Amino acid sequence: MNSYSTYRENQNQFITVEGNISFIDEGKGPVLLLLHGVPTSGWLYRKMIPLLVLSGCRVIVPDMLGFGSSASPKGYELYAEDKQANRIIALMDYLKIDKWTHVFHDASGLWTWELCRCHSNRIENFAILNTIIYAEGFKPPMRFGDNLFTKFMMKLYSCKLLNTILLKQLFNGGLIENNLSEEDLKGYKTPLLEGKVRGMYYFFSRTCHNLPDYKKVISELNIPTIVIWGEKDPFLHWQPQSKAVINDLKISSENIYELEAKHFIQEEQPDRVCELITSFVKENL
Repeated sequence: MNSYSTYRENQNQFITVEGNISFIDEGKGPVLLLLHGVPTSGWLYRKMIPLLVLSGCRVIVPDMLGFGSSASPKGYELYAEDKQANRIIALMDYLKIDKWTHVFHDASGLWTWELCRCHSNRIENFAILNTIIYAEGFKPPMRFGDNLFTKFMMKLYSCKLLNTILLKQLFNGGLIENNLSEEDLKGYKTPLLEGKVRGMYYFFSRTCHNLPDYKKVISELNIPTIVIWGEKDPFLHWQPQSKAVINDLKISSENIYELEAKHFIQEEQPDRVCELITSFVKENL
């Protein structure tokens, strides 16, 4: 699954929840749900999917509404955290999957905490990959409001020349060494060039401006958790929030890994991330 065309051909399953949601479902064994953030898609996990399948896992990777190969319908509250959480449950119900290991990155932390309000019993394990947890660790590159300026900024991602500049800036900040190929970048560029920026607009205009407080939800969870974090992430910092997260999620010290990476650890250390996740899952079967 190395080329963008191959990835999209394989991503040929859809469920409709206020718009078509595309997903990959590969392999057999313990179920892993892999969630992307903003402004990425399931493409973020293209290096990890075959490794996890080979390790004996069933891997589910959706493109959330507004991202990747999924639809991007008009609307604003369509992209709210609770709406995205409901779509995750709808997908897993559609696949008749009752429980799974929940692997999440970046803004999918928000969808995850919303999901946990009512459905935490569905999650067997957490694998936290540089995701949004508490405000102390959240340092977004942009903070905007719900206004015309923000809409203009998001539209820039749909312009071919500016799209390249903006994504180069994003990955220069999110990778220790930005050695992504043109094919790699195409997978990130294409949905944005297709005008799929509404989900991103909601995030930057609402969530970044007013980050929800999920401390009560998180502190009431009792789910085995592994943390795999790129220690040089400029957007999401582990150390300022680590004590609170460890305490609230009741994480054992041996299940915390800080890797030599920045934000996009799926790009920088896919083999190591997969190894840690599969070992953790097998230990908790």
